[in-house]
Amino acid sequence: MNQKIVSHLWFNKEAKEAAEFYVSAFGEGSTIKNVTTIHDTPSGDCDIVSFELKKIPFMAISAGPYFKFNPSVSFMVNFDPSQDESAVQSIDKAWEKLSEGGTVLMPIQEYPFSKRYGWIKDKYGLSWQLILTNAKGEERPEIVPSLLFVGDKLGKAEEAVNFYLSVFKDSKLGTMVKYGTGQEPNKEGAVMFSDFKLLDMWFSAMDGGGEHAFKFNEAVSFIVKCEDQAEIDYYWEKLSAVPESEQCGWLKDKFGVSWQIVPRAMDAMMATDDKEKLARVTKSFLAMKRFDIAKLKEAADGK
Repeated sequence: MNQKIVSHLWFNKEAKEAAEFYVSAFGEGSTIKNVTTIHDTPSGDCDIVSFELKKIPFMAISAGPYFKFNPSVSFMVNFDPSQDESAVQSIDKAWEKLSEGGTVLMPIQEYPFSKRYGWIKDKYGLSWQLILTNAKGEERPEIVPSLLFVGDKLGKAEEAVNFYLSVFKDSKLGTMVKYGTGQEPNKEGAVMFSDFKLLDMWFSAMDGGGEHAFKFNEAVSFIVKCEDQAEIDYYWEKLSAVPESEQCGWLKDKFGVSWQIVPRAMDAMMATDDKEKLARVTKSFLAMKRFDIAKLKEAADGK
């Protein structure tokens, strides 16, 4: 799938191992697409893994113990009985696999919003929400990244959704459900659940009341694949809000969410079997903050 936005996972050393684990957990439509190792980075040798889960593209990197997953970003996995007659068996199979060495955050059982739902942190620390969806509801992708606004970002979910909808022109709001009175620790008007589509990717967002000792970080970021320099410049100017976080195409927005603004042409540059070409491209992009497509192409061509 030639998707415009792709979820990116940061691991210490386990990117390839974790990708294989997730492929085994989700089964059909899940596969490793490519593994590339880049050298001479600040983190040493780094494996970059492209893979798909239920036909949804992901990327992962092994780049050192700098960022840890936490529930501020989780992945909601929809099991739809109208699409899969064995949805109940499928959700239980995935739950069993993800439970290996994991920690249950909400047990898998019936809740007011779903006949079967559970939230689990896997053995790598990444959080997954598995849900049996309402077959009568509007169709959604099988995997949707979910943003949880807590701490000093509590109450910012609706503002963030509106901001992202304004930045990504090809976008739309799906659901927006808010808390009412008497639903402490959540304040009235806070977002209980929302979802929205940016380009070709659905996200969900919610506020999380109570005490939470975590916040958004670079462990999960979102790659935006751009067709040209003008598009890179547009998203960089709109999204970047933390200058000290700008590095190698990465930026952090005003809510603390990390994005990577990259040229689509870089996929082919990084997937090459030409080790010298890969080394030139790697050296070039490591020196950049905002990516310069012309300079990357010069490096790829050996100019």
